[in-house]
Amino acid sequence: MNLDKAFETVFGFVASGGPVLIAIAFLTFIMWLLLFERFFFYKGTLRKLSKRTVKVWDKRPERKSWNAHQIRVAMISRVRERIMQNLNLIATLVALCPLFGLLGTVTGMIDVFDVLATSGGADAKSMAAGVKKATIPTMAGMVAAISGVFGNTIVTQIAQREAQLLEDHMTMDH
Repeated sequence: MNLDKAFETVFGFVASGGPVLIAIAFLTFIMWLLLFERFFFYKGTLRKLSKRTVKVWDKRPERKSWNAHQIRVAMISRVRERIMQNLNLIATLVALCPLFGLLGTVTGMIDVFDVLATSGGADAKSMAAGVKKATIPTMAGMVAAISGVFGNTIVTQIAQREAQLLEDHMTMDH
C-alpha cells in the first residue's frame, strides 16, 4: 500500500510541475547515467588500458628520438581521448538543467497571466496553481544542476589525475 501512495505522490508532483519537469527528469537521468559510466570506466577499464599502454611503451627498444617522442604523444592522446570521453556532454547537461527550470518558470507564469486575463485576478486558487507550476521546475532544475556540478567536478578531477598519471608512467629515456 505504501508503494501505491509513493507513486501517487510522485505522479502528483510531476503533474503539478508540468511537462517541463519530465524533461528535467530525463536530462538528469542521462546526466547521472553518463557520470556513473565514467566512474566505472575510471575504476575498471581505464586501469587495464593504462597498464597495457605503458607496457607497450616500455617494450619499445628505443625511447630517446624525436620519433619515439611523437609515438609517446600519440599513445597518450589516444588514452586521454578515452579518459575525457563524454565530459563535455555531462557539462552541457548540467548547464541545461537550470535552463529547463527557467522554461518551466516561464510556462507557469504564462498560466498565471492567463488566469489574470480571464478572471481579472479574482481566482486566487488558479493563480496559485500557476505559481506552483512555475516554481517546481525551477527548483528541480536547480537541484539537478547542483548535483550534476558535484558529480562533474569529481569526474573531471579523476580524469585529469589519471591522464597525468599515464603521462608520468610513460617515461622517455635520456
